[in-house]
Parts: sequence; structure tokens; C-alpha cells
Amino acid sequence: MKRFHVHVGVTDIDRSIAFYSSLFGTEPAVVKADYAKWMLDDPCVNFAISMREDAAKGIEHVGLQVADKAELEQVYGRLKAADRPVLEEGATTCCYAQSEKSWIADPDGVVWEAFLTEGESTTYGGSPDLDRLASAHASPDACCAPQPAPAGASCC
Repeated sequence: MKRFHVHVGVTDIDRSIAFYSSLFGTEPAVVKADYAKWMLDDPCVNFAISMREDAAKGIEHVGLQVADKAELEQVYGRLKAADRPVLEEGATTCCYAQSEKSWIADPDGVVWEAFLTEGESTTYGGSPDLDRLASAHASPDACCAPQPAPAGASCC
């Protein structure tokens, strides 16, 4: 089963947890000092928030979370067929989870991720240079190799 993923940047984590808990009618499944995640079944969505001083408020990225390797390969194939630069991050630690993931940006620069969560992590982890990937919308031939994440970088 594929699960839609949305990650929103917020400026006040406590106020945002209270708001989204009320909106969804349930508490988050994961809460950290700078992050929270709701794994909702109705609608079937992985909704996450993270606090970043330098982030614009609103949607940070969207994605598709898959249940197994076969679904991940299927979604990866769709990314490659989309005729956009794909950043294949592979195994990584991100958002207090161990995951395998790839990234793509739509023609207008909206960043999407496809990922399989394989376990938990005690650290938030890093993120590739998603701004570079998003800017590739202007030039589909742009190079999108993963770059080291700057300190305090965020991902899903």
C-alpha cells in the first residue's frame, strides 16, 4: 500500500502539534523537539512537520511512502520515466528513520520523494541539496548528484 507523504515547515512546533492533532483528531505517532509525524489511515497519509528557522512556512516537500521493496522499484521506475533529473539518495537516515529514497522535482520545482522506511533512528539525519534539485526545473539536464547537507538541514 502506498501512502501519500506531506512535510510542512513550521515556526512553532508546539502550536503546530496542537493544531494538527486537533485537525486530525489524534496525537502524532512521533514527537521530537523539532519534529512530529502523524501516520494517518483516513486519509492514508504520512503527515510530518519540522521546525526550521530558515524555512518558509508551508509545504516543504511531498512524497510517496511505499510498504516494500517491490513497490519502491515500481515508483522508482515511474520517477525515471518522468523525464526529469532523479536524485537517487539510497540508504539514508532522515527524520528519525532509516530509509531508502530518491528525489525528483516537478517542472515547476515542487520536490517529491519516494521512500521505504526500514527502521527508526535516534538522530534526525541529513538531507541532500533539495534546493539544487528544485532549481533543475529550469534545466532538465542539470546535474543532481547528492550533496552533503548543511548543518540544520531538514528532510522528511
